[in-house]
Amino acid sequence: MEKKELIRDLTTGSVPKTMLKFALPLFLSGLLQTVYNMVDMIVVGKFVGPEGLAAVSIGGDLLMLLTFVAMGFSNAGQIMIARFVGENRRDKVGMMVGTLFTMLMSAAVIIMIVMLFGYKGLMHWLNTPQASWNMARDYIVTCICGLVFIYGYNLVSAILRGMGDSKHPFMFIAIASVINLILDIVFVAGMGMGPFGAALGTVIGQGFSFLFALSVLYRNRDQYNFDFRPEHFRIYPEVIHPLLSLGIPMVIQSAAITFSMLFVNSYVNSYGVAAVAVTGVARKLESIINIVAQAISSAGGAMIAQALGAGKIERVPMVVKTALWVVFIPASVMAVITIFRPEWLFGLFSSDKEVLTLALTYVPVALIQYTGATLRPANFALINGSGNSKLNLAVALLDGIVCRIGLALLLGVTLNMGIRGFWYGNAISGLVPFAIGSVYLLSGKWKDRASVRTA
Repeated sequence: MEKKELIRDLTTGSVPKTMLKFALPLFLSGLLQTVYNMVDMIVVGKFVGPEGLAAVSIGGDLLMLLTFVAMGFSNAGQIMIARFVGENRRDKVGMMVGTLFTMLMSAAVIIMIVMLFGYKGLMHWLNTPQASWNMARDYIVTCICGLVFIYGYNLVSAILRGMGDSKHPFMFIAIASVINLILDIVFVAGMGMGPFGAALGTVIGQGFSFLFALSVLYRNRDQYNFDFRPEHFRIYPEVIHPLLSLGIPMVIQSAAITFSMLFVNSYVNSYGVAAVAVTGVARKLESIINIVAQAISSAGGAMIAQALGAGKIERVPMVVKTALWVVFIPASVMAVITIFRPEWLFGLFSSDKEVLTLALTYVPVALIQYTGATLRPANFALINGSGNSKLNLAVALLDGIVCRIGLALLLGVTLNMGIRGFWYGNAISGLVPFAIGSVYLLSGKWKDRASVRTA
């Protein structure tokens, strides 16, 4: 049977139709990932209590910090592959595949080894409540051991998305979600293994997902000029410079945002188990909008990269405009639910009265978070899709360090607003990428990227 072509041209046809068709599997992938992350918290919250919920929340925060290298270079690799596809240079696609595998899998092993010796220091820095310490430790160590699977899934999915294939990454995450759901019920609810069982189910699901992803990539290896021979898993000089040029600012951006969020959370965690639980649940609820935002940002970035590679600059503003209204619709729905049914939303995760009472004060903060999630993806798509590494770095430093940490300390410490100050500081900083991206769009500087060859 003839193999189906994975590489897809994103530079033709209606922009809204192309974006929605490409973004839908990405959205479903993000939705499933969010669901199986929520399942961990819901099952642990119901069967273990607030202490277990806090442990999973802190463990999830730390895991985010460990994946910034994968996220940054995977996103950069996706943009570069999309650019090569637009320029019809498939030989460079194969070189990028070999380079990404070599870099990211090596990084995963190194980070895993380092963190197995250093995780306790980070737990202290995050002010892990003593009541949740042992459970958080078990959750964190288990997830660290599965880091290779997370990195592997991210790099394979990025390769396929850069080629215009968003359906297979959806299938990968669907496998992980189903396995995680089943194992959460068995390990946590059935066997009473607590957060350790939740983490074990997650790692096993991610392992199966990565192996399936790898098999898909191997079966279609002829389409992107990479034969999976051991000698071809290496760093190719022809593509490493543009990858580092774009990837390092993306890594810094991911690290800066994650570090600043952890910095803020280290203060939040000092307010006790209920504060940790509310913050963790709130982030899961906000992630429902963020998965739409990330899907549109990823789809828009790939479309813009291919359009600039093919010299079709007239499509770029249309992609940005479409990205804005697509995210606005679900964000508005989520805002209405949060305003009128906050007890029901937070009650899905915990029935603890202290948690639910504190959760009601988070509603105005959530609305600011939704606004930022609506406005960011269009401009991130433009910045990333055009390969503007300097602007990426500026966003990283302003959003991740200056504004997020600065506003949190100003409101939470200087103005003595307490936990609400840290919440508001974190939320308001999320508007920074929109401001920077809007100036970039109106300036027209992105048009110059169409003539730059990624040699």
